[in-house]
Amino acid sequence: MSRAKLLYREKRSYAGGVIEMVVWQVPAPVPPSEHPFKYRLAYVYGGKRVVGYDNERGKGDHKHIGKKEMPYQFVDEAQLLADFWQDVKEATK
Repeated sequence: MSRAKLLYREKRSYAGGVIEMVVWQVPAPVPPSEHPFKYRLAYVYGGKRVVGYDNERGKGDHKHIGKKEMPYQFVDEAQLLADFWQDVKEATK
């Protein structure tokens, strides 16, 4: 049986809050996602998630901006990180 492979992990301070990003390559997609990645990315400020991206089982790829949750169109892991950072920069203006 294949195991998940950690591709990227980072945790650091940013704009008075904390950024945490973890991306795994998994042996099979996490339904209903159709790609072989499992991820969770978050920017937390004052103990509250301001921006979050994840692909929870049963929900698929989606993002959180403040209290709003919306679908996210996953392209690849590089685009995922770029999109996340763009939303974080917008949220910290």
